[in-house]
Amino acid sequence: MNPRKGDFEGILLVDKPQGITSHDVVNRLRRKLNMKKIGHAGTLDPMATGLLVMLIGKATKVSQYLISLDKTYEGTILLGVETDSQDADGEVVAENPVPADLSEESITKEMVGFIGDQYQIPPMFSAKKIDGVPLYKMARKGKTVEREPRFIRINAFESLRIELPEIEFRLASSKGTYVRTVAHDLGQRLGCGAHLTALRRTLIDQFDLADAHTLDSIEEGPLTELEDKLIPVHQAVPSHAL
Repeated sequence: MNPRKGDFEGILLVDKPQGITSHDVVNRLRRKLNMKKIGHAGTLDPMATGLLVMLIGKATKVSQYLISLDKTYEGTILLGVETDSQDADGEVVAENPVPADLSEESITKEMVGFIGDQYQIPPMFSAKKIDGVPLYKMARKGKTVEREPRFIRINAFESLRIELPEIEFRLASSKGTYVRTVAHDLGQRLGCGAHLTALRRTLIDQFDLADAHTLDSIEEGPLTELEDKLIPVHQAVPSHAL
């Protein structure tokens, strides 16, 4: 029997393109499948690309387990320029010269210093809410409020290429880690400021970007092909989480 719209259930790996929100992906899948019960296991900022774990139908019941999984990213940091959002979507708020004597060794040393358990202050330009109001709405009005630090863990932070003022990196971390804040903080430690210019999520625990599908291929393909792309929940989630 061919699947009908609204009959789908499982986990769908999507390669999110740049310039749209994670909720935009949810809405586009809802239109394709004509069903409302669709969610995701961890957002990506509009500037970011890469792996989104989409939950279709009853798979939404395991969202809390999947959201808690560790994640891996690759991206680019630009030294010497700070923005209000800590990434390339924001307005430039400071520019400083990159120290002429800044070496790869000193950069690597500072990056290694981020590894481990720590507390991170969420950026003002984020969806985190205070008294029911998202921080980014306050930030757009020029407001800055005190934010409660949140516990995170960085498992790895390494350079892939250093060609100043740019640093290409790989970072593995726990849920809730703001990678752009890590980029900003690295700039502070190096004495010149920095912001995130590119970010791509490559792994969420066992889920790999290499197995993800583009939104275009999902939207343009027949529903029978979409059914083949779904990962059954029992194959992806341990029995204790079901």
